[in-house]
Amino acid sequence: QVQLVESGGGLVQAGGSLRLSCAASGSIFNFNVVGWYRQAPGKQRAMVAVITIGVNINYADSVKGRFTISMDDADNTVYLQMNSLKPEDTAVYYCYAQRWGAKGVWGQGTQVTVSS
Repeated sequence: QVQLVESGGGLVQAGGSLRLSCAASGSIFNFNVVGWYRQAPGKQRAMVAVITIGVNINYADSVKGRFTISMDDADNTVYLQMNSLKPEDTAVYYCYAQRWGAKGVWGQGTQVTVSS
């Protein structure tokens, strides 16, 4: 079972930046989809940015133009660069990966807190 480990969360002021990392224990090209989701207190988990490998990249409307997802196959890591952060971006951010026909894999989550 491949494991995903997130890092890079923390406390930042509004307007600041953070870069989240998601390290996979195996090759990320074993998956068809990799991405980031987030869950704010009292809300459901929601998609932030997803790469369908070799197909496309999708972003939530609320983060378009501010967040960028990327992947590095050399170190099996998926990144989420978050710029111009807003208090409403405060949430636990989860890395996700799925291979077609198999159950998706989640990381343990990393807290991002944006102060106003």
